Amino acid sequence: MSIGSAVRTDQLFPIGEVPPVGVVPKQMYAWTVRKERFGEPLQAFQVEIVDVPKPGRGEVIVCNYAAGINYNGVWAGLGQPKNVIADHGKWGDAPQPFHICGSESSGIVYAVGEGVDMVKVGDEVVVIGVQADYNCPVVKRGDCPVLSPTFRVWGYEANWGAFAQFSKVQQEQCVPKPTHYTWEEAAAFSATGATIMRMLTAYSEHHIQEGDVVLIWGGSGGLGTMAIQIVNYFGGIPIVVVSDRERAELCMSLGAKGWINRSEFKHFGPLEQGYKEPRQYKAWLREALKFRREIWNIVGERKNPRIVIEHPGENTLPTSMFVVENGGMVTICGGTSGYIGTVDLRYLWLGQKRLQGSHAGGRQDYFKTYDAINQSSIRPYLSKIIEWEDLAQCHQDIRDNQHPGGNMAVRIGLGAGK
Repeated sequence: MSIGSAVRTDQLFPIGEVPPVGVVPKQMYAWTVRKERFGEPLQAFQVEIVDVPKPGRGEVIVCNYAAGINYNGVWAGLGQPKNVIADHGKWGDAPQPFHICGSESSGIVYAVGEGVDMVKVGDEVVVIGVQADYNCPVVKRGDCPVLSPTFRVWGYEANWGAFAQFSKVQQEQCVPKPTHYTWEEAAAFSATGATIMRMLTAYSEHHIQEGDVVLIWGGSGGLGTMAIQIVNYFGGIPIVVVSDRERAELCMSLGAKGWINRSEFKHFGPLEQGYKEPRQYKAWLREALKFRREIWNIVGERKNPRIVIEHPGENTLPTSMFVVENGGMVTICGGTSGYIGTVDLRYLWLGQKRLQGSHAGGRQDYFKTYDAINQSSIRPYLSKIIEWEDLAQCHQDIRDNQHPGGNMAVRIGLGAGK
């Protein structure tokens, strides 16, 4: 059934109410960003009434019941590091003067476009944030879509994101909702879960093995709380780095085998020019050795991490490359402390270590995560579930670093919380 043949209604439904499955309203409520409002989230985000888009070939209309909240909403509102409005039309869609953020959601398929054969109207789905041209040679040869030059992040580089009553997505973005998850849990685990799964399993000889020590920076955050559980699922030893005891206790409750308080060390930051001077190098090395000794104390033997889950970047990369075991891998998916990284190449080449970039996760990474969820007790740590009207304030809190750790979700459609 396409939206052209679906039942249409001119009724505008309030947030929290939805039409019968298969009935698509002409208009909807959406949190939008516009170029003239670029700036802080409280300025950039506003609720508007906009037309529900029509699906093209291979596209689906999903009624969003809940949506996950990520930092890319802050970036979109700022218009930096890229102008998301300027990207409109780049992927063949009609340009719009507004942008709807949100890169993961859960909901029900309400209409399908021509050629859709992966989902049907009425399916309960998780919508993942990876979009690409699936006729691209890179994708067709079996590589992950994130490696394709056509890859873009839905709700950030591509419009019609999750912060609306309805979204237009590719059918490949729709994957089964874990039946035992709430709508909010289902909306808030795919971005972090699939990202971590890719970091741990996608890189051939560095696939996590039972008994591997895995160092996890930012253990109490959305990525960290999923990483702890997924490392345990594979029989690894998750060790987290956090900033205080309260965050450490959260990580330990999720299965971390130990924690390191980063505030007790003085060597973090990029390697400055003076690092080449013997006295400064020795001062840095003294702290790095103390950090490594903390790992050994937790493990109970002189065993270094085989994998390091990196995302702070600038401040932590030198330490990660130092402590990872010879032949091990530092896999990095961000740069929250800065993206100009420095590395002492002696540790890289002499230890035959690997620095691996990793970005998001595709369908195959989601299904690995889905299988792990169904075979274990893995659940996203939802630190906060917010109401629709609080979405702009929530992004402002993220911008001001006043948000809790873990994952967050916003309620949108009927049945949220059930």
